[in-house]
Amino acid sequence: MTPSSDIRRLIEIMEALRTPVTGCPWDVEQTFETIAPYTIEEAYEVADAIHTGDRVDLKEELGDLLLQVVYHARMAEEEQSFTFGDVVEAITTKMIRRHPHVFGDEAARSAGMAKGMWERIKQEEKREKAEARASAGMAERETGYLDDVPAVFPALTEAEKLQRRAARVGFDWAEAGPVLDKIREETDELAEELSAPAPDRERIAGEIGDMIFAIANLARHLEIDPEEALKRTNRKFRKRFAAIEAEARGQDRPLDDLSLEEMEAAWQRAKKAPVTAD
Repeated sequence: MTPSSDIRRLIEIMEALRTPVTGCPWDVEQTFETIAPYTIEEAYEVADAIHTGDRVDLKEELGDLLLQVVYHARMAEEEQSFTFGDVVEAITTKMIRRHPHVFGDEAARSAGMAKGMWERIKQEEKREKAEARASAGMAERETGYLDDVPAVFPALTEAEKLQRRAARVGFDWAEAGPVLDKIREETDELAEELSAPAPDRERIAGEIGDMIFAIANLARHLEIDPEEALKRTNRKFRKRFAAIEAEARGQDRPLDDLSLEEMEAAWQRAKKAPVTAD
C-alpha cells in the first residue's frame, strides 16, 4: 500500500488496521472509549502547533487529528451505526444550512443572516437529531438547561461556559464587585478548613474548587478568558523559571543544588527584566 493525498487511502489503511487476524492487534482491540482520550490529545497538539507557528508540525498534527475522525467512523461502521461518508454529509449539510446568506438562493443571499435565524436553525437541527435517535431506536435523553455544555471540557472552560449559560436566564450578579466579595468569602472558608484541628482533604479540595469557580466567574464579568489568562501566567512562570535554570548553568551547578533563597533571588531578578511579548 502506498501513501496518497486521497482521503480514501486513509480510510483503507484504517480498515486494514482494524481487520481481525491480519490487522494491528492494538488497533483491533480499541473502542470509542479508549480512543477518546487520544482524540482530545491530538486536538491539543494541533492547538500547540498553531501556537508555536510551526506549519510543518501543524500539517502532521492535523493529519493525526484526521486519523482520529477516521478511526471513530470506522468503529461506527463496524457496528453499522454510520460511515465516514455519513460524517462528511452531516457536516456539509450543517454548514450549508447554517449559512443561507452564503449558500442559499438569491433572495436568501440578499437578505443576509436575519435576526433570530441562527436559533431557528439550531432548533431545527435539534428536532432532526431527536427524530434520528428515535429512528435508531434510541430513547430521547432527558436534558437540563446546562446539558448543552459538554462535561468533557477542561474544567476552567467548563466553569466559564456554565456560568455564561446560567447568566442568560438571569442567574448572575449584575456587576463584578459581588463576585470579588464571593472570592474573599471562598478564601476565608478555605483558610478555616486549613486551620481545622484535623483538616479534611475532601472539604479542602471542595473549597479550592469553589474558589477557582468564583475566579472564573470574575474573569467572565471582566470579559477576560480565564483559560487564556491562566495560560499567560503559565508562560510567565516558564520564562522566569528558565532564568533560574540559566543562573544555575552559569554557575556550572545542578538546578537542585541551588537553595530556595538563591532560586527566589533569581526569580526576583527575572521579574525585573524587561517584559517581552508572550
